[in-house]
Amino acid sequence: EVQLVESGGGLVQPGGCLRLSCAASGFTFSNYAMSWVRQAPGKGLDWVSGISPGGGKTYYADSVKGRFTISRDNAVNTLFLQLNTLKTEDTAMYYCIKGLTPSTPLSQGTQVTVSS
Repeated sequence: EVQLVESGGGLVQPGGCLRLSCAASGFTFSNYAMSWVRQAPGKGLDWVSGISPGGGKTYYADSVKGRFTISRDNAVNTLFLQLNTLKTEDTAMYYCIKGLTPSTPLSQGTQVTVSS
């Protein structure tokens, strides 16, 4: 059974930073590209960032390029997202998903709230 468990969210002031983690199990993590997506209240699902199976290629939405960094550790089946210079518009529930295209998350996500 595929399981993805996100953590690391929280309340942070504008300009602050957070590091999200996604622990994966139930599939061969190192064989799959992975992505982070987010959903703000009342809005649709937005793809944020993706990474190739080996970690050598990374991809970002224009809205987060230069501020967010995706990475992975295949030895411990974990995906990361470093969020820097956070803005109020980054407030959303963040999910990790398999692949590089947006899909309905199967996990609970982790809430990121950016507010002064």
